[in-house]
Amino acid sequence: MSVPAIRLGLYEKALPSSLGWHERLSVARELGYAFMEMSIDETDQRLARLDWTRDERRALRLLVEDSGLAIPSICLSAHRRFPFGSADPAQRERAGEIMLKAIDLAQALGVRTLQLAGYDVYYEPSTPDSLARFRDGLARAADLASAAQVMLGVEIMDRPLMGSITKWLAWKRDIPTPWFQVYPDLGNLSAWGANVPDELARGIGHIVAVHVKDTRPPAGSDPGQFKCVPFGEGCVDFAAAFAALKRLGYRGAFLVEMWAEASADPCGAAAAARRFVLGKLQEADW
Repeated sequence: MSVPAIRLGLYEKALPSSLGWHERLSVARELGYAFMEMSIDETDQRLARLDWTRDERRALRLLVEDSGLAIPSICLSAHRRFPFGSADPAQRERAGEIMLKAIDLAQALGVRTLQLAGYDVYYEPSTPDSLARFRDGLARAADLASAAQVMLGVEIMDRPLMGSITKWLAWKRDIPTPWFQVYPDLGNLSAWGANVPDELARGIGHIVAVHVKDTRPPAGSDPGQFKCVPFGEGCVDFAAAFAALKRLGYRGAFLVEMWAEASADPCGAAAAARRFVLGKLQEADW
């Protein structure tokens, strides 16, 4: 039995939000992608997915089956608006509710991985107390995910708190369940100045998937740019990162992370991104 050398997927937000799921899956398949990652972000529109009815969930499962294009993961960034570390008890309660509903939705849709944002808080100051609350929230989330056999993958983020795999490993020591793993973002890792091959080597036994995007690093008063940087115009050495993953025996998926608003032609941009990434993978001898 042979293992596919490369599984390359596309982030939902790479395509216009006006598309329905039938169109979205069809376009991604036509562009040559192997799967899509769903987004449940902080907007009311996407948060509403957590309350889909049984029929709505079934309808998406059938679309996935008919399209032949899987949705194996959900980017659950809703906790940016409703964080585990918030000083507001109502916000923390909502964070827990979102987590529980997301795990239930993942089970219903056959999604295997929920990507979590590595923020203790986003719109309020980070404090020792917010970090302690965040740790408690992650531990409870890991318990729920373990019981449901749904994988949690914490993204390496655009903020220093979870800006490297080394930093994530410190949280992993407190949450040792196998259902709590890491989802590195090559762009974010690179922007914080990490030695990307070394970081990947430290986390290789815990990587559930890899986000592929370009970034520009912070410098002085310049906050950098962590999204919507055209491929090849940022700081990421993709060939070196891909070569390191190949050498380390990584066999998981790669997810091209893009945003439709960054281009006047999102489909064309997604097609060009696929060509770019495949070219870098081939350069790394995949």
